[in-house]
Amino acid sequence: MILGLHHAQITIPKGAEEDCKNFYCNVLGLEEIEKPVSLQGRGGFWLKVGDKEVHVGTEDGFDRLSTKGHLAYQVEDVSYWKSVLVENNIKILDSVPIPNFERFEFRDPFGNRVEFIKEI
Repeated sequence: MILGLHHAQITIPKGAEEDCKNFYCNVLGLEEIEKPVSLQGRGGFWLKVGDKEVHVGTEDGFDRLSTKGHLAYQVEDVSYWKSVLVENNIKILDSVPIPNFERFEFRDPFGNRVEFIKEI
């Protein structure tokens, strides 16, 4: 029996951890959590998102701009997050409307597709 979702993983280029932490921790306000000692030498870092985790791994040779794969973060105020991202020079992308949801998409500074969504 599957009980739920524990974590999801995204990847960034090797060596981009500090820039990525700046975006995800300082701009988006997510909390970094400690990786187990046995995994610390592999690069990347982990984030806490509500009661779930996002694991940020490192990977070269992958075109993140060519994938539809993404994480969707549930937010309280879509307009607020649009303004924060625009202030940080992140381009907001058009999204196909979904009934009963307000949402938008963007690419993080490393090319990962991200969605912010609110049920209305």
